[in-house]
Amino acid sequence: MPGVFDALDLTANALEVARQACLAAGGYLDLTSSNPTAQGLLFPPALLREATEAFWTTRRYTPDPRGNPTARAAVVTYYAARTPPLALVPDDLFLTASTSEAYALLFALLADPGDNLLAPNVTYPLFEYLAALRELELRPYRLDEAQGWQMDEASLLAAADERTRGVLIVSPHNPTGMVVQRPNAALTQLGLPVLCDEVFAPFAYGVPTVPPLATLHPELPVFTLNGISKLFALPDLKLGWIALNAAARVYGPRLEILNDTFLGANSLTQHLLPTLFTHGQAFVAAMVARVRANLDLALAQLADHPRLVVRPPDGGYYLFPAVRACADEEHLALALLKGGVLAHPGYFYGEVPGAHLMLSALTAPSPFAEGIARLATILA
Repeated sequence: MPGVFDALDLTANALEVARQACLAAGGYLDLTSSNPTAQGLLFPPALLREATEAFWTTRRYTPDPRGNPTARAAVVTYYAARTPPLALVPDDLFLTASTSEAYALLFALLADPGDNLLAPNVTYPLFEYLAALRELELRPYRLDEAQGWQMDEASLLAAADERTRGVLIVSPHNPTGMVVQRPNAALTQLGLPVLCDEVFAPFAYGVPTVPPLATLHPELPVFTLNGISKLFALPDLKLGWIALNAAARVYGPRLEILNDTFLGANSLTQHLLPTLFTHGQAFVAAMVARVRANLDLALAQLADHPRLVVRPPDGGYYLFPAVRACADEEHLALALLKGGVLAHPGYFYGEVPGAHLMLSALTAPSPFAEGIARLATILA
């Protein structure tokens, strides 16, 4: 049939079939969840109710192609408090329905069908679908596991050609936890626009802070993406944004037209944003503390495991351990599921050398601890 994704095999794979069967037979310990609302992490409802009540009494539809000015000012204040601070003005911000929509807008802004973007060879499976909507090629650059999954500069340079229009970076990275901590000479040499996804920015672990990449590369046009799904555990309310550094401001007028075409960010969530930043920091701190405690526990329990190589992530809320003596990741994941533990195999995240598992430290503490213990026993 014509249309996008027409060649995809959409039948359930062996792991999904086994997962459904295991769920029907009584369930399993899920170490993969990225949904905070399924793990008991609910933004304080009283704050949402109070802020929402004020919205209904003053509700007017006054669309702005860059987003609600008060909401944008709140995001500017947030970046001014980052380490190091990123200096922005409200017109540098574009509010979107989600981070995924922000990516789609930027793909359209920067590239024509047949052009390409550079993307990490290990990553959450999102970019390929968004690229297909614009008929763009994704060219992989390598993340070096031996160097803490940092970007391999030679690989980055080798992937670029005359039709390369930008570089995609996730920092903290999903699922490896890598954080870009210093300027990258290859990025400067390429001189291309950079799309940097920072949705896991609050979750520093192995590094003191997560620096905004735009502060490391002020000479490049950098589009910083973030939103409230991870930052405030509000994936159901959906709001994202794009922040343009000074070098990217030249793209502002065209991005304004693109965002005005959809006006995807709803008025209620934009109205809530200042309240989230002003009163939500204690909740964010508690969420970060949970992730840190779970990571501490897993790293301690798995440190001397005979088959697992577990390194502390720079940030984010995932562990991505390598598995020794494993020739088939799917068989490994099926064996774990048979033992009552769901973990994602590494191949879910691209062409990952060797065998790996993805474990989410966002999981509620009790099932996380039980799942880690069970996983360690099964693999031993």
